Amino acid sequence: MTTRRGFIQAGGAVLAGLAMPPWWVPQPTAAKVVQIAMRSDPLGSKVWFDPVGVFVAPATTIRWVVRENVHTTTAYHPKNGRHSLRIPEGAEPWDSGFLVNPGDHFEVTLTVPGVYDFFCLPHEAAGMVGRIIVGEATGPGSEPFDYFVGRPNAEDWLPVPAAARRGFPSIARVMKEHIVPHTP
Repeated sequence: MTTRRGFIQAGGAVLAGLAMPPWWVPQPTAAKVVQIAMRSDPLGSKVWFDPVGVFVAPATTIRWVVRENVHTTTAYHPKNGRHSLRIPEGAEPWDSGFLVNPGDHFEVTLTVPGVYDFFCLPHEAAGMVGRIIVGEATGPGSEPFDYFVGRPNAEDWLPVPAAARRGFPSIARVMKEHIVPHTP
């Protein structure tokens, strides 16, 4: 026999289940700090971020750490050398400046949901780029690379170079895998 208390508890469990996102909706990595290595081959002819893509919850701290060579982590944003906007509107752009020695690091805590595309200033043309998705795949970083062409106040924005465009993992892959390692 089902008691009133048992019925209420069962109903609470059903309601709690309704509050949870469906199993097929990708959920971001819940780590509070995610580390991205800044890498290079011994000759400096190949450069990359590893992982190249991450899907995280809001308020996650991203820490970039130099392993080899000299690098920056720089958000795609007009405040950073007139680069096109590829982070959420309202999010603070970052630029680490040059990180010179192995172990040097830079970190930001990302709170605004959306796609954040970033690059290494001296190695952007070599395709050293990465993508962070915070909570959901929205904002300018989720748009085509040329979305801003013809828009007012964007006339002097620099487009993402072709080699850099090829370096980004797809949004679908980042959402599915959560952490996308660099693959040579």
